[in-house]
Amino acid sequence: MNAATLEMRVASIAVARQRSRRTRYLAYAVIIAVVAWSIEAIVVKDTDWSRITLASLLDTFRRFADLDTSVVSELWRPALETVVMATLATLVGLLLSIPVAWLGAANITPLGKSSYAFGRFLMTMSRSVHEIVWGLIFVSAVGLGALAGVLAMAARSVGFISKTIAEAIEDVDPKPLDAIRAAGGTKFQILWFAILPQIIPVFVGNIIFEWDINIRRSTIMGLVGAGGLGLLLFRQMAMSNYGGIAVVIMAVLALIVLGEVVSHYARRAVI
Repeated sequence: MNAATLEMRVASIAVARQRSRRTRYLAYAVIIAVVAWSIEAIVVKDTDWSRITLASLLDTFRRFADLDTSVVSELWRPALETVVMATLATLVGLLLSIPVAWLGAANITPLGKSSYAFGRFLMTMSRSVHEIVWGLIFVSAVGLGALAGVLAMAARSVGFISKTIAEAIEDVDPKPLDAIRAAGGTKFQILWFAILPQIIPVFVGNIIFEWDINIRRSTIMGLVGAGGLGLLLFRQMAMSNYGGIAVVIMAVLALIVLGEVVSHYARRAVI
């Protein structure tokens, strides 16, 4: 390669880098402009700034700080109901997720692309609908109470659990599968002896994580009449009892911290 050719290549690389730098800076400018416009349209224009004063903020803080301790005696039963709802929802969601994961895993789906597409559709539908919407659907179907909350959280859990299991199945080492298949093993034997041992860590970890998430979800299920601490919170909000709201929020926070501790040690013990 002579000096002229080398010089031309260096010049072309420099031009390409300069063009890439201009494109990157232009993208940054567009993103900043969109964010600034969003803040101006949603926050600045759509907020009643006349109501936001130091006096109003201090008054609101004082109302929440004046805790209503009479609510404490009502906490234990909704808190227990919240934990039970989360546990049952996780178990029901797990049972529903197994066939969905089977359909949505490309390497074991029974009917090829059609069953794969159907399994993926079920995963997407479950994740796309918020748990409050699922709660409204099941409240209208089975009435008010914890059952509606359990079914709503279970329906919401199917998307996450089945997707993570299906992706874990797709990422397994194919050599054990081929070995069992070559030895004349059935599909069930391939699933039980080749796939399941490889996905158990992911499987167990995601179940514990989903239970932890359902603890959080169950605290808001009461907002649609599905029981638990959320229902007690909704009642305090309806009465504008700021002190009671603060007490319930503190109970929710304590329950979530407890769920974090339990899930941490459960992961360490099982995985």
